[in-house]
Amino acid sequence: MFASNCRVILLALCLLIGGFRSQITAQDKAVEPVKQEKKWYETIQLRGYLQFRYNRLLETNSKLRCEQCDRSWGENGGFFIRRARLVFSGYIHKNVYFYIQPDLAINASSNSQHYFQIRDAYFDIGFDADNTFKLRLGQSKVPFGFENLQSSQVRLALDRADGINAAVANERDMGAFLYYAPKTVKELFSKLVKDGLKGSGDYGIFAFGLYNGQTANRPELNNKPHWVARVSYPIKLGNQIIEPAAQMYRGSYVMNTDQLSNGVKYYTDRSYTDRQTAFSMVLYPQPFGIQAEYHYGRGPRYNPVSDSITVQDVKGGYVLVSYKSQVSGMTIIPFTRYQFLDGGKKLELDARSHTVRELELGAELQLSKSLEITAEYVFSSRRFEDHNNRDNLQKGRLLRLQAQINF
Repeated sequence: MFASNCRVILLALCLLIGGFRSQITAQDKAVEPVKQEKKWYETIQLRGYLQFRYNRLLETNSKLRCEQCDRSWGENGGFFIRRARLVFSGYIHKNVYFYIQPDLAINASSNSQHYFQIRDAYFDIGFDADNTFKLRLGQSKVPFGFENLQSSQVRLALDRADGINAAVANERDMGAFLYYAPKTVKELFSKLVKDGLKGSGDYGIFAFGLYNGQTANRPELNNKPHWVARVSYPIKLGNQIIEPAAQMYRGSYVMNTDQLSNGVKYYTDRSYTDRQTAFSMVLYPQPFGIQAEYHYGRGPRYNPVSDSITVQDVKGGYVLVSYKSQVSGMTIIPFTRYQFLDGGKKLELDARSHTVRELELGAELQLSKSLEITAEYVFSSRRFEDHNNRDNLQKGRLLRLQAQINF
């Protein structure tokens, strides 16, 4: 009898324990979090940088200036915010990427500063799983020249070289651009930026595009788009990486009426041949680096002899040498750059004629990922002529300083 009762009790305990365990398991399943993919707006990234400059130290000629480079050069220049940029970017689909970059430090005129203006506003459409082929639509950088594609946030010299940059002033325009780069090369392009090697980012090993040709934030004026093509390929040679490139663009540029002085002669339709070809070669600084570009072509240029704007030859280039080293946990990169230009600048008054010879000696000190200091001593000779200023040759030296924060 006792044994029988024990068996009944044990059976009841087993059933009770089993039911309790089932209840616990059910409860665990009920409270287990359900994994969900993040919404596209939860993956948006925000970053940016700000550059603060002073260019008047050790200045020998207050009339020496560069309108295209930095408008705080020379007479009446002072403390200056060169750039104040925010970047909003992210994938809203595995094959759709957007990028919006406004600048909060644009000069609307000679006496109005710090206006809001769109620099980039585009989206990429990928055509395969790795987005090796992508179509970029909107306002973005035109794939012409390495230094033009290189962000001002990572560039060593305080301003881009006159010639390459004048070809596509502000580096950007409205258009459609097709890029291709295999996955391994895309990863290398990304690494060149992340490792602090002053890379340009992913603009493909092949690029082709159609764009308005009037430069960023300016309307189209002739219903004839420019076209541009570029080939580039980073090559590993032992511990070094080199990147050769060739690029060209073709089109017709229309001088806007606000770019013409009263009395200057110009073509009736204000339309000028605008074409250039450029070659680039980069040896990334590991630790020694070289960056060089040369360009030539034809475009609008003021002629002081005939007091007219005509199509003329243009040529220019630069060589930049650098050395990257670590000192007490900080990165220091001394550099020197020589540049020259003989040609017109289509976006300036009367397609102002320029003859530039300039040597820069500088160093960038990266105190941390968030703070950089750059000092640059400049030896400059610039002849810039338009209808109101002829035989205007200015020579001089100055020390330029910049503090940059990255966030």
